[in-house]
Amino acid sequence: MSTSLEPHASADAADAVAPRAFKDLFRHHPAGVAIVTLAAPDGSPVGFTATSVISVSADPAILAFSVTQTSSSWDALSRAASGVVHFLGTGHADLSTRFATPGIDRFSGVAWTRLPTGEPLLTDVSTWARFEILDRIPAGSSRLVLAAVTEISAEGSAPAQPTRLVYVDRTYRRLHEV
Repeated sequence: MSTSLEPHASADAADAVAPRAFKDLFRHHPAGVAIVTLAAPDGSPVGFTATSVISVSADPAILAFSVTQTSSSWDALSRAASGVVHFLGTGHADLSTRFATPGIDRFSGVAWTRLPTGEPLLTDVSTWARFEILDRIPAGSSRLVLAAVTEISAEGSAPAQPTRLVYVDRTYRRLHEV
């Protein structure tokens, strides 16, 4: 059951926040960087960079991410049943840029394989979560995808974990321990 996340009607439409101002606000809010991969209906690999991945529930394990409906990945994502979120370290900035670049074969020259369940897995990224899609909720020009986590690989979660890649002010940064 989908519930639309459309804004409430405002007494004065002029009070609406301009899209550019909203984007500029979030430019300065650090976000973890991930790549979402899935198989298109014909089996071809599809993937995109996401800075909107969030933990929703630990019991049961549910995550969410958003994607614009104009994304080249949306058609496949709108029909997929499952996928993988890859959590990137600082050594993955080039990989993130590649999966954010429109109009290219994002998997060309990238080390990947398939999980036994068919989803593309980026083999150079050790921390990932396989998911099954629960819902795709309309949210303005985007969709919020809710997904149940069915498997994880958290090799990088030990104390010697690689520094996580974050994106802030249109630049990749390292997340330093505090």
